[in-house]
Amino acid sequence: MRTESTHFSAENQTGTETRAAREARFQALIGRHMDDLFRYACWLVHDPSVADDLLQETMLRAWKSMDKLQKPEAAKGWLITILRRENARRFERFQPQFSAMPTEALADNHRDYDTSTEAFVLRNAIAELPDDYREPLLLQIIHGYSQKEIAAELGISVAGAGTRLFRARKKLRALVEG
Repeated sequence: MRTESTHFSAENQTGTETRAAREARFQALIGRHMDDLFRYACWLVHDPSVADDLLQETMLRAWKSMDKLQKPEAAKGWLITILRRENARRFERFQPQFSAMPTEALADNHRDYDTSTEAFVLRNAIAELPDDYREPLLLQIIHGYSQKEIAAELGISVAGAGTRLFRARKKLRALVEG
């Protein structure tokens, strides 16, 4: 069986490489690419302190897997790939914190009631609308229903819902202006 030859020293092939020799080999491998890696990290994250952390994580992963690099001349591409993957891992680790408070409770406590004169006039004008016009208008404005959903809710055609909405806005405008 034939073994693959690497460009590393004979010490590494026998497995007796000292820590100092490994560090020297690592420094030689990454030394000339650090500035490029830092610039690339800054471009990715737009924050030098985060880029520095990302570069540290990249160097740690590169140190751990240095023996897997078969061609030292491909070190720059290898390091850039590690950097990109480390950046992606930052988002995998992110877990948003959710509140234990039920969302229904949030709606109950959220009471923004507009007390301005314009709001008073508008509420009175809406109250004066006939039910056939007020109901679809409130479904659209307050509840955010689409025209199709309004038609289904009221048991009328989609065109009928559109007509009622149009007429409701027209009557509301006349009530507010008059």
